[in-house]
Amino acid sequence: MDARTFLRLGVLGLAVPAMLTGATASAHPDRDRIDHIVVIYEENHSFDNLFGGWEGVDGLRTARAQKQVAPDGTPLACLPQNDVNLTSPPLPATCTSGAVTSAFTNKPLSIDDYIKPADTTCPKPGQFAPNGVPKGQGLPGGCTRDLVHRYYQEQYQIDGGRMDRYVAGSDAVGLTMGHYDTKNLPIYQYLHGANAPDYAVEDHFFQAAFGGSFLNHQWLIAARTPTFPNAVRDGGANDLHSVVGPDGYPGSSPLHPAAPGTADRALTQAANPDGSCVVPAGAAAPPKGTVCGDYAVNTMQPPYQPYAPGTAAAKLLPPQTSPTIGDRLSAADVDWAWYSGGWDNATGNVGGPGWTNGTTPGTCASPRTAAGAVYPNCPDATFQYHHQPFNYFANYAPGTAARAAHLRDEVEFVNAAKTGHLKPVSFVKPVGEENEHPGYASEDAGSRHLVDLLKAIEQGPDAAHTVVIVTYDEFGGTWDHVAPPSGKHGVSDQWGPGTRIPTLVISPLLRCRFSVDHTSHDSTSVIATIEHRYHLKPLTSRDARVADLYSTLRR
Repeated sequence: MDARTFLRLGVLGLAVPAMLTGATASAHPDRDRIDHIVVIYEENHSFDNLFGGWEGVDGLRTARAQKQVAPDGTPLACLPQNDVNLTSPPLPATCTSGAVTSAFTNKPLSIDDYIKPADTTCPKPGQFAPNGVPKGQGLPGGCTRDLVHRYYQEQYQIDGGRMDRYVAGSDAVGLTMGHYDTKNLPIYQYLHGANAPDYAVEDHFFQAAFGGSFLNHQWLIAARTPTFPNAVRDGGANDLHSVVGPDGYPGSSPLHPAAPGTADRALTQAANPDGSCVVPAGAAAPPKGTVCGDYAVNTMQPPYQPYAPGTAAAKLLPPQTSPTIGDRLSAADVDWAWYSGGWDNATGNVGGPGWTNGTTPGTCASPRTAAGAVYPNCPDATFQYHHQPFNYFANYAPGTAARAAHLRDEVEFVNAAKTGHLKPVSFVKPVGEENEHPGYASEDAGSRHLVDLLKAIEQGPDAAHTVVIVTYDEFGGTWDHVAPPSGKHGVSDQWGPGTRIPTLVISPLLRCRFSVDHTSHDSTSVIATIEHRYHLKPLTSRDARVADLYSTLRR
């Protein structure tokens, strides 16, 4: 197979022959001593936003002066804000430029200086607060507003590696430059406390694909972008294709007016039979290299329950049939599970370990149940349907043995960790309010839940031969100063990688109490790590080529 064919397979997301992967599988004498790999998948923070203050990392202290620019490329004087706790008022205005009056100049800002972990700025479960909740009107937890984190927008924000259009491309404008005090995070304090486990920080770990949670969950388990074959393209209500502007931006943001004819939807821009982008009447052609076709890149609901109540059938993603890491593990007779917070309630597993909806048939008893839920599907108001990637695949449809065996509730994981019954591979996905997602979750509370999960593992009988990978699905719309690999500089393709994200490797098998691994990784490195431990074929060219995480164990 020549290099051109290899790259073509990478673009199409097709698997490459196993013979091409030998050089990428890290040789390590302790690899086969690992009996359990646990992946804890948190939500929506860039590396600088969360871990930028960790000692020894390529973080905020080493970031070069990097001014955010307006859509026309001119540097911004002030950072506009629309989070209700960061606008002026209530904050005093110290920077004025044109129509912008702000408390913030064009540089990174410390969120903790303005919104503290105990502040009552979190929404009630299920409450929609697009610009956040004013202090004193919400629940404690120090929540900010949410930030846009979508496929085309992130590519615009990265700006060819200049990393200077995060503000211009965001619905949350200046909040993109916010960061937390790393040393005040519960996870930092736990790992620096007495009897803490050995760990490493991965400071060049990038989200696998541009965009948001939906797409990156798919890449975590399948290393490819899902498709919507023969999707409607008539411009009507069921046409889910985006339309990208001439500068690569779909839709609009506070600093970026919508170009004529643009639309920000779940699918990529439609493609002609020859692969070129369809340009609707009244719209301009998108930039050269824009990905077009029937690809699902922004949030779509799964084809099976649980999905958001009231979702029209035409807007459910058809069942996917490509192989996943779960399929590879099962074929090799390696046990595994995806453990999700709130799963039993959401999927209608009445009486299951995580069921909290009582014993009255036909009634969702929990006061936290999502509006519009129909028994027995009683999801928590913060349960995120698009965070359940295996529920998009035909192999895990309701009624299948694979679904019953491998899609489980987080409660079961905690019990397994405490009692010494960890599976060889476990994925753990906390429920919404405990996953650190800006907007509907508290960073402090989510970090404390992460610590609780780690304690359950580290204090359990299986700890000595367990490697825990803590990573985040994507950047959550927040800025990072390190450009993702592209072109000749690292493993990349048309799908990503995107922005750098926080990642930890925790295990007594590490050689140092603490280290920083500067190796370039992305989310498919998690798949590669599992594949190399259990001698599995790669899923696509990306996980075949990317570095696994055994580089950390060698340090």
